[in-house]
Amino acid sequence: MGIGVRSEARVQTETIAARPPHQTLLVVEDDEEIRMLLAQQLTKAGYLVVTASDGPTMFAALNAHFVDLIVLDLNLPGEDGLSLCRSTRSRRNIPIIMLTARSEAIDRIIGLEVGADDYISKPFDPREFLARVRSVMRRSCAAAGPQEPPPPRRAFFRGWTLDFANRRLTDAKGRAVILSGAEFSLLKFFVEHANQVLTREQLLTLTSHPVSADGAAQRVADLQISRLRQKLDDDEARATELIMTVRSQGYVLATEVTFE
Repeated sequence: MGIGVRSEARVQTETIAARPPHQTLLVVEDDEEIRMLLAQQLTKAGYLVVTASDGPTMFAALNAHFVDLIVLDLNLPGEDGLSLCRSTRSRRNIPIIMLTARSEAIDRIIGLEVGADDYISKPFDPREFLARVRSVMRRSCAAAGPQEPPPPRRAFFRGWTLDFANRRLTDAKGRAVILSGAEFSLLKFFVEHANQVLTREQLLTLTSHPVSADGAAQRVADLQISRLRQKLDDDEARATELIMTVRSQGYVLATEVTFE
């Protein structure tokens, strides 16, 4: 069966299924002629359309379908469009276009304030109506697109906590250890690459010293690591076990690290 209009009588008996391949729009309009006209326009534009005539059939439709956008008339029998918009916004994040015969600016402002994404006054041009629908759908899809996960705030290892935001290192008892800027950068790089061998050249890029292959530059890296080891453990053996030297290659932070 192709894309078509589904009546509110059928909506109440259907159950939620897998998301359809086409975007689904819900038209809530008590005037049957306008409701069917809007449904036909949207169907021709390639949308799957569900219709409702009042608040109860609207919520029945929302419970039965994955709805991508609601076209909601302001003047409905029983609970009006503003109230339905407000209650829908408190439960679901579905874009809403208000549809009304009123043209007063105050109605438009109230509609937008209760959560409508756009507002169209009757009578309207069908092409403008479709353009508004597509515009709101594009904004909604962009807002719902893949989001980068927030970066971790802290790292935990061997009883230590490294707070990235506050550049603070604390031991298992919550006591702070003062780190220089270079030491913090080195330790952060180590925990972000735990159990990976890091070369002296990589580590030197985190300090103010120029990267080079000469003996002086390598001694600078070794000195920085030595100081960092001392701050992580007074016991030299345990410290070198934590930040291990890999002969002819570099260093590795040999411990499990977790993040939050």
